[in-house]
Amino acid sequence: MRVLVLGPGGREHALARALRRDPAVTDLHCGPGNPGTAAVATNHQIDPTDPAAVVELAGRLGVDLVVVGPEAVLVAGVGDALRAAGIACFGPDAEAARIEGSKAFAKDVMRAAGVPTADAQVCDSMVDVEAALDAYGPPYVVKDDGLAAGKGVVVTSDRAAALAHAAACDRVVVEAYLDGPEVSLFALCDGVSAVPLLPAQDFKRALDGDEGPNTGGMGAYTPLPWAPAGLVDEVMATVVRPTLDELRSRGTPYVGVLYAGLALTSAGVRVVEFNARFGDPETQVVLDRLATPLGGLLQACALGVLDPSAALEWTPGAAVTVVVAAEDYPAAPVKGDVIAGVAEADAVAGAYVLHAGTALDGEGLLVANGGRVLNVVGTGADVAEARAAAYAALAKLKMRGGHYRTDIAAQADGAALA
Repeated sequence: MRVLVLGPGGREHALARALRRDPAVTDLHCGPGNPGTAAVATNHQIDPTDPAAVVELAGRLGVDLVVVGPEAVLVAGVGDALRAAGIACFGPDAEAARIEGSKAFAKDVMRAAGVPTADAQVCDSMVDVEAALDAYGPPYVVKDDGLAAGKGVVVTSDRAAALAHAAACDRVVVEAYLDGPEVSLFALCDGVSAVPLLPAQDFKRALDGDEGPNTGGMGAYTPLPWAPAGLVDEVMATVVRPTLDELRSRGTPYVGVLYAGLALTSAGVRVVEFNARFGDPETQVVLDRLATPLGGLLQACALGVLDPSAALEWTPGAAVTVVVAAEDYPAAPVKGDVIAGVAEADAVAGAYVLHAGTALDGEGLLVANGGRVLNVVGTGADVAEARAAAYAALAKLKMRGGHYRTDIAAQADGAALA
């Protein structure tokens, strides 16, 4: 099988690494990829949001499957263009990708499907926002209706901050606050059926103790020793399958990974948000544990032949990933700082480095080229051992201005995680 992975980040490096482990994948390409994917695949300099360019590249390479990483690629209609050209694609069409591209659309789908989620109001004016904030009270939850790379949500008790965020957006969804720990669950979907991957938890805030601004994610781990028994079965029955049925009834069958961001509230499981792609950085730990060959699973989804009774195999133990971010991330990340120590970090037992926002400069030096620069993955017999491996590898890295959280998965044996 010849496979093309679209996207430039850590999620795509994790996908490429997992696909390379699949013996059925004989030829692997990334567009554009990064210096890390270049070690396991052939990179191609391309704008992955350009449908015509992607179709041309996929056709020229003769690929059997295109795997889409970022949400912007899906919303741009790359999946539609590939399917129109007869090329199998793992990733939904643009209309189905609105499940992430529009928070208002997602709420409408959930209401129609009976999926448990927070009460919400779609607001087109500041008058509407004021009324919604009054109705729900603090903590205030204000979400940009469009794509915002994981940073379009403000959760705050500061009404002025909530109003300022709303004013900076064209349209927002204001919703009731959901208490309880959050969980991410990915389901692989072929338009009709779905199979779940392992649940994971990520850490959105930039600083230790869940302080600081919201980010795209500063770390993640799996499995979740505190998760209630039967959680995955419950989510598949009450969230994933009803959502797939509703989208199919609207004439937009969902093919790809449906990411359900969940809150385990005092009143039960509630959907915080849907994403139309693999979550970043949860993908880095979930795929690390996956023993079933990934390429065959994704191709079965793309071709509409996924076996819903398939029992996936998982490597025993745990995985923890910690994000190394550039100076001033997430506000205005500084690019160009030289990165050292990657080989030394890779040499730490039970750990390895995934490239997220990196590039090679004119002298061939590895430099920061994005907000989240590296993902350091640690593995072990349990979360504590995996966490120790990740932080041991982190100690080998050097990058001026680089920063990371020191408390990722520190309390993984308890349920009081946000």
